[in-house]
Amino acid sequence: MSAHPTTLLPYSERIKLHTNPTAKKILEIMDRKKTNLAVSVDVNTASEALEVIRRVGSSVCMVKTHVDIFEDFTESFVEELVKLSKELDFVIFEDRKFADIGNTVSLQYSSGIHKIANWADLTNAHSVPGPGIIAGLSKIGEPLGRGLLLLAEMSSKGSLAVDGYTEETFKMAQEAGRSFVIGFIAQNRIDKSDLIKDGEDYLIMSPGVGLGAKGDSLGQQYRTPRECIIDSGSDVIIVGRGIYGIKGGEQAVKDEAERYRIEGWKAYEERISKK
Repeated sequence: MSAHPTTLLPYSERIKLHTNPTAKKILEIMDRKKTNLAVSVDVNTASEALEVIRRVGSSVCMVKTHVDIFEDFTESFVEELVKLSKELDFVIFEDRKFADIGNTVSLQYSSGIHKIANWADLTNAHSVPGPGIIAGLSKIGEPLGRGLLLLAEMSSKGSLAVDGYTEETFKMAQEAGRSFVIGFIAQNRIDKSDLIKDGEDYLIMSPGVGLGAKGDSLGQQYRTPRECIIDSGSDVIIVGRGIYGIKGGEQAVKDEAERYRIEGWKAYEERISKK
C-alpha cells in the first residue's frame, strides 16, 4: 500500500503530529536512542522475561510482554518492569489483543490479576467487536495517558485480517480519534492517500521480523528490517525469538539486539533520506 508523506519525516518531526502522551513518548525515545526496535519477550516466566529485558533494554524503544503466559506473575514483576523501563528508557507494550465487548474489555484492562492499565503504556485490540471495544478501553486508558493499537494485519500465514478488514479497521480508528488510538499492528502502512487526512499520523508496528529464518512450524512468517521499514512503511520492528532465543549466553543476546537496532535504524535513515 502507498505510504503517506509523513513516513518520510524524521521521528522527531512527527512528535508534534500527536497529542497522545504515549505516542509522543515512543517517538521521543526512538529519536533519542536511535532505535525503532521492539523486543517481544515471549517466555514462560516473569523471572526469565526480566533477564531478557535487562540484556536488550539499552537497544530498544519498546518491550512487548505477554504476561498471561507467565507461570510466576506477581506485583513485584510489574514493579521491576516499570523500574527497568525508566532506567533503560523504553515503553512497555502489553500484547493483550483484547477482543470482546466494551464493558468486558474495560474490566479486563483495569482489573483481575494483571491490572494492565496500571503499568502498560501501550496495549492492543482486535477490531472484530466494533467501535465499542475502543470506547471500553479508552474509558480506562485515556485518562492515564495510555495508547492503543488496533490489529489491522497479522504476520501469521492464512490470517483473515486482510483487504476489506484492514481498511475498515483503519476507518474505525479514524472515527475514534487519535487521543487514544495511536496506530496499528500491521504488515504494511495502511494510511493510504485516499483515506488519510491532513495532519493525521499513525504509528505502524510490524511483528514477524527476522534477519535469518523465514518462518516457523506454526505459520509465523519473517521479513527483514529493511523490508518492513522501507518496502512496507513500518515504524517499529518487533523481534522475539530471533533475539532472545539466540545461542551463546547473555552477551550474545545483547549483541543480537544491537545488530537488529543498527539494521532497523539504517533502514529508517535510508527512508527519510528519500524526502
